[in-house]
Amino acid sequence: MAETRSALLRAYRVAGRLAVPGLSLLHARRVKHGKEDPARRGERFGHAGLVPRPGAHVWVHAASVGETNAVLPLIEWIVSRGFNVVLTTGTVTSARLAVERLPEGAVHQFVPYDVAPLVARFLNTWRPKLAIMVESEIWPATFSELASRHIPTVVVNGRMSERSGRGWARFGAGARSVFSCITLCLAQSQADAERFASLGVRDVRSTGNLKFDVPPLPHDKKALEALAAVIGDRPVWIAASTHPGEEAMLADIHRVLRAKREDLLLISVPRHPERGPEVADTFARAGHDVSLRSRGELVRRGSNVYVADTIGELGLFYRLASIAFIGGSLVPHGGQNPIEPAQIGCAIVSGSNVRNFSGIYRSLGEAGGARIVRDASGLQAELARLLDDPAEVARLAAAATGCAQSGQGALAAVKTVLETGLGKLLD
Repeated sequence: MAETRSALLRAYRVAGRLAVPGLSLLHARRVKHGKEDPARRGERFGHAGLVPRPGAHVWVHAASVGETNAVLPLIEWIVSRGFNVVLTTGTVTSARLAVERLPEGAVHQFVPYDVAPLVARFLNTWRPKLAIMVESEIWPATFSELASRHIPTVVVNGRMSERSGRGWARFGAGARSVFSCITLCLAQSQADAERFASLGVRDVRSTGNLKFDVPPLPHDKKALEALAAVIGDRPVWIAASTHPGEEAMLADIHRVLRAKREDLLLISVPRHPERGPEVADTFARAGHDVSLRSRGELVRRGSNVYVADTIGELGLFYRLASIAFIGGSLVPHGGQNPIEPAQIGCAIVSGSNVRNFSGIYRSLGEAGGARIVRDASGLQAELARLLDDPAEVARLAAAATGCAQSGQGALAAVKTVLETGLGKLLD
């Protein structure tokens, strides 16, 4: 069996090497669409964009903005223990966020593609004592390379949906050869822990969800005052982290809602800010008067949709709204993080496609802190009910905030495990 596992992993590594020329074409295409930073192309191929600091490094890898926010408090703690941190991510937006919020002693690099020579180049430069992967970042060549160098690999905030678990299980011994490279998995829930264990991780523990321990999203007080002044007492709802296909539905919903509440304002925050002009055009073509934040526009007297297509300001926009629709849930994406609006005090409404945050929504549902709708018509009806019932909005918001507070404790649990289980590395 061991020989079969090695053969499957070797085949993956060989395929990766053969794909390197194609990766250059892929990268160029992504640059065209604003999904890569052309000035930092080398980092995606394992070349360091910075000179490592003297001292020991811990490598932390997070996929995008949500995972980066979740792991920032842990990074701050690791740095406080005297380690340098190299944080890798795979998106332009997460790179910008990292530059703004990483503590002294931590730097950002784009993650190398999962091809053995590229990963080896990255590891040769940074020489981490420990690798920490956040949530569901499972990369066969990377894990294999780390294991061959005897670098402990820890998955924190581990998430494994039923669908992903079934998908990996189809690879049988090949999956076990990948997951057996993980030294320790600290999972979000017992169900996640059991799926990781079934795939071959030997040491798995359930420590809770780090996203509950992230401080509320920050905001600029002057920007909040400026927007609040021009909005005045208008009723406001926000559609946060929306994906393609959702804005057209929201445009129709908002038009119907405004038939009864002419001054109703929608703040539309696309998940990917570069889509801002496209989103603004969608609302404009549906007959709405639109303002676009990336152009420096505030909310005009006549505008009824404000497209907030900037980075790092979601905390500002949540504080302007009483009701938050969380995107990625009316289309088959899997949802986005509802903890952020819960912490700030929004009443939460979501579509039913929330597999990526199913545990969190389950907790919110049990606490009475979120409403789940099946489709656009259900969302329209739910928003209409809530806009007519401020007391229910306040009750939902309070329940969501209470749920967010009660879920805290994962960060302390993760620190404890890392201190006791990997004390030789973190001392």
